[in-house]
Amino acid sequence: MKRILCFGDSNTWGHDPVTQDRFDAETRWPRVLGQALGRDYEVIEEGLGGRTTVWDDPIEGYKNGREYLIPCLESHRPLDLVIILLGTNDLKKRFSLSAYDIAQGVGVLVRVAQVSQSGRGGMGPPVLLLAPPPTAALTGYAEMFEGAEEKSQKFAAHYERVAKELGCAYLDTGGVIVSSPLDGIHFEGGEHRKLGKVVAEKVKELLG
Repeated sequence: MKRILCFGDSNTWGHDPVTQDRFDAETRWPRVLGQALGRDYEVIEEGLGGRTTVWDDPIEGYKNGREYLIPCLESHRPLDLVIILLGTNDLKKRFSLSAYDIAQGVGVLVRVAQVSQSGRGGMGPPVLLLAPPPTAALTGYAEMFEGAEEKSQKFAAHYERVAKELGCAYLDTGGVIVSSPLDGIHFEGGEHRKLGKVVAEKVKELLG
């Protein structure tokens, strides 16, 4: 059985922009991914609301993706693939980051996985880097994410650059799904299902 770790934020956890609760297991994109791949794969969900790439959040705390990823890789080893979907929370105004720096931050996570011993035979597992889709018109999060719409439009190009530099697989989710117009950040149920199926096709290309 091949083991896949999905490491992300509230969109990997499954935040429902309609109910403000968590989607059921059949809707969340990592579970859709697992269903599409079949019984020869085990998909591990590691989503956390508010998680950043490498930044300490002075308000929410305990959200630094790098700090959690290191032990996370060890606890789930051996892994055949690590999928990373992060960066949206780095758009918060409190961090004052450019799209370039956010992509550099996610690149740190890619390198953490690549140099770890959490893959088969004590090697680093391959990584699939997913660029988050651009934010939609922000509503309740508008002040917290001021300036996010323009920056998020640059995610695809910067994430692709980082993926090429680090030699990892890449997928632009903005070519597949859109952020919900209800809050501008989270994915609605239909988008989760579309994303899970498209990621499954990418995984099959990578792992056979």
